[in-house]
Amino acid sequence: MHLHTTIKMLSALTLVASSAMAAVPASEVAKLGTTLTPIGAEKAGNSDGSIPAWTGGLPLNAAPVTDGFVGDPFPNEKPLFTITAQNALQYKDKLTAGQLAMFQRYPQTYHLPIFVTHRTAALPQKIYDAAKISAAKTGLLEGGSGLSNFTDSRYYAFPIPQNGLEVIWNHITRYRGGSLKRSIVQATPQAGGDYQLVTFEDEVAMPESLPDLDPEMAKNILYLYKQKITSPARLAGGVSLVHETIDQVKVPRMAWVYNAGQRRVRRAPQIGYDSPGTAADGLRTSDNLDMFNGAPDRYDWKLIGKREVYIPYNNFRLASPKVKYADILKAGHINQDLTRYELHRIWEVEATLKPSDRNIYGKRRFYLDEDTWQIAESDLYDGRGQLWRVGEAQSYTQYDKQVPIYALEALCDLVAGRYIAIGMNNEEKNSVQYGLKTSANDFSPNALRSDGVR
Repeated sequence: MHLHTTIKMLSALTLVASSAMAAVPASEVAKLGTTLTPIGAEKAGNSDGSIPAWTGGLPLNAAPVTDGFVGDPFPNEKPLFTITAQNALQYKDKLTAGQLAMFQRYPQTYHLPIFVTHRTAALPQKIYDAAKISAAKTGLLEGGSGLSNFTDSRYYAFPIPQNGLEVIWNHITRYRGGSLKRSIVQATPQAGGDYQLVTFEDEVAMPESLPDLDPEMAKNILYLYKQKITSPARLAGGVSLVHETIDQVKVPRMAWVYNAGQRRVRRAPQIGYDSPGTAADGLRTSDNLDMFNGAPDRYDWKLIGKREVYIPYNNFRLASPKVKYADILKAGHINQDLTRYELHRIWEVEATLKPSDRNIYGKRRFYLDEDTWQIAESDLYDGRGQLWRVGEAQSYTQYDKQVPIYALEALCDLVAGRYIAIGMNNEEKNSVQYGLKTSANDFSPNALRSDGVR
């Protein structure tokens, strides 16, 4: 059956799981690497050629790399055209509800420079192999808050998804480059544009890189994550630690924080769902980071389908060390002159809050790039059904390491006229440092106190 036909059949499907759901049959798995890319996108281009065929993505040496910052493989390309508030309705079938709302909110400044489409995503062969294992073996546990038979692969749980929840699990379990360390900056500009930078040091450790991790614990760990605030001085020294689990019914996310002022480590069950994001001035929740993270159990997930949308893509210029934070951060939203949008096929899923649960977002809609399973755009609605916040993730590819990545994530509050931008590292000494050498002890609660020394 053709993929588009499958999507039409599944478009109204929501998950009602009472037991682990089976993986796809062998005949479907065989499509990975043939008619589908190794992680499940359609290899072919679209009918008019505006989306080309996927031919393997960018090579490792696509452009010069300096101190880990990759160069732009397309430095001389100019926009094909620009979508503005004045012509947005002409392109509405290829825009999200959030983008259309941004045109209304900021008619003079919000615009989308549209460039020719390049399918640049490329991953290591071992990740392609893992995705095929996932397709054949991985299932959803009861309620959808966990995965069965996943520890043999650990990446891309459902490269051939059958419903909306499986689509979002692909974002959660996507390849991020393994164990890594990065210094990133967050800003929450006021309505007039003034801002103060908050700098974080993030570390991520994958179980396969931690030989000292308890084997039983490793079976249910998706990744370990540690975040330390390094500036400004009034916040410096605060550390958060998260153990993200695979089966979040059996063992929910475990989290701890170290407060530098109190010199105390404590459990932090509040780090998750709609709890306030760190130093975010109330402009994002914990599960807004990475566009969406954590357990999906408070929502019913519906697969809307697959369509073509103009999304942020190949934003090498926005990630360049030649660009300063002051160039990016403007009033209302980031500087759209530095952005790049392309036409890509996306998976569209809608999450509706269950009547028995609570979250400040009553409904969410996510748009995931088919080539990477990264969320590119998000529409977040309040409890009354009004569009409240609009998320855009400015993606590019760390091609020398074969990792899809975000130059930054921006979450715009349509009501407050403000936004939060997180993930920038243009002015930091290094880009993301992959191949982090660490141990399980470094990600234990006992290690937080030494990490938090100012």
